[in-house]
Amino acid sequence: MIRLEQRLTALKLPRNLRNIGQDYGALIALIVLIIFNLIFTTQFSSVIAITNLLVHVTPTLILGVGMTLVIATGGIDISVGSVMGLTGILTYLIFSGKLFGIHNIVLGTIVAIPIALAVATLIGAFNGLMVTRFKVQPIVATLITLITIRGVAEVTVNGFQFAFLSAPIVGWLSGNLFGFLPRQVILMAVIVAIFAWLMRATSFSRYLLAAGGNQSAARLAGVPVNRVLITVYALCGLLAGVAGLAFIAFDSAANPVTDGVGMELDAIAAVAVGGTPLTGGRATILGTVVGAIFIQLIRQTLVALNVPDDIASVIIGVLIVLAVFLQRQRKA
Repeated sequence: MIRLEQRLTALKLPRNLRNIGQDYGALIALIVLIIFNLIFTTQFSSVIAITNLLVHVTPTLILGVGMTLVIATGGIDISVGSVMGLTGILTYLIFSGKLFGIHNIVLGTIVAIPIALAVATLIGAFNGLMVTRFKVQPIVATLITLITIRGVAEVTVNGFQFAFLSAPIVGWLSGNLFGFLPRQVILMAVIVAIFAWLMRATSFSRYLLAAGGNQSAARLAGVPVNRVLITVYALCGLLAGVAGLAFIAFDSAANPVTDGVGMELDAIAAVAVGGTPLTGGRATILGTVVGAIFIQLIRQTLVALNVPDDIASVIIGVLIVLAVFLQRQRKA
């Protein structure tokens, strides 16, 4: 009997380790990577290096928050990069006076920001409408939007890039608070806090997770599944617009061809590595935070070690595969 209990205890150990890897794997990996950089990377612990890391991860993390909500419903949104590009171009056209004829740059910027965000939100709601009313698969619906919106952004300005170093939005979002804390990072932290609270303390999160777990059962339980899905995709579009504003403020330019390209993949990677299952029914905003910072830190570490960026992409791909594998183990 004692030997049997010893064998059962021995069998539980790998399972416990597996559970630890599923719940805290990304955080453990991030801590290990930070320790590695503290030892081998020069000036990694400086304030400038840390704020630089956070500023660079801001657009990806904002996208990742919206992507977490969508993936928690069992869907996906690959159009967010194109929405970022359109947001930048639309903002420029309005505050420069080319669209509505507003020649006061401050007034133009005040008008441009809510209009650009409203358009991004409507694009997201349209994605949700295609998924719910027309029963289009999420990846197909958002692929259509990705291609269409990117084309609209390019055709609108004939593919030209526009710089706006003196635009108010650059000063508003690229400056520092207290001399060292970037406003973009503050914006990112506020968004993370709001949606972490939303997913922890509101009935909306329960509806969202129920819709992602089993839509038929959720409908029988009285959950307004279609309304929840449309709202989630609209929020994802809104956050893509915010990420677009943060991106153009950092870059001081709007480029319809390159802005946001591939950003949707980084957001999906952050969500997957952070522990949100790609099958839906569960979400962790803080896990996405860890995943996004981990991926960005990998890139910066490899750059510091003179490793090509394409190798970093391969490593991120491997991490996604590993994260999906761990999620499959959880499901099993």
